Amino acid sequence: MTHHNLDPYPVPKDKTPIYINEPWLADKTRIEYPIGVAPDTEEVDNVRIYAPIDLNRRAILRRLDRIIASYGEAHEGNEIEYDSDVSMLVSQIEIYDQIWYVRYTPPENSHSDEGVSLVKEFVARLEEIPDGYA
Repeated sequence: MTHHNLDPYPVPKDKTPIYINEPWLADKTRIEYPIGVAPDTEEVDNVRIYAPIDLNRRAILRRLDRIIASYGEAHEGNEIEYDSDVSMLVSQIEIYDQIWYVRYTPPENSHSDEGVSLVKEFVARLEEIPDGYA
């Protein structure tokens, strides 16, 4: 009996999968205890899975809103967790921008319009976090 949606092939409907071998994007312990991108092959029970993550404006901002709702005011007690979680989202934004840039942006620009717009909204939401001297 299975409780998860397991697909035999990691190909989305539009046939354009993107594999990013950075496990820490989904597993914060990879940031806290850097192990690299290689699978834990020394572990005999290791199974590496590739779980999809949607990188779009709404999804990234939703994740940021969740972080802010979880931690609330930024203070010394939650500063490291805030930093860790927000850093993961910043990396997601970088990937989002790179994909938009490669696919749709003229070479004279250094970033995609979509990436720049997302960063502005992201920063605006960060600036709204109550500051407890963190």
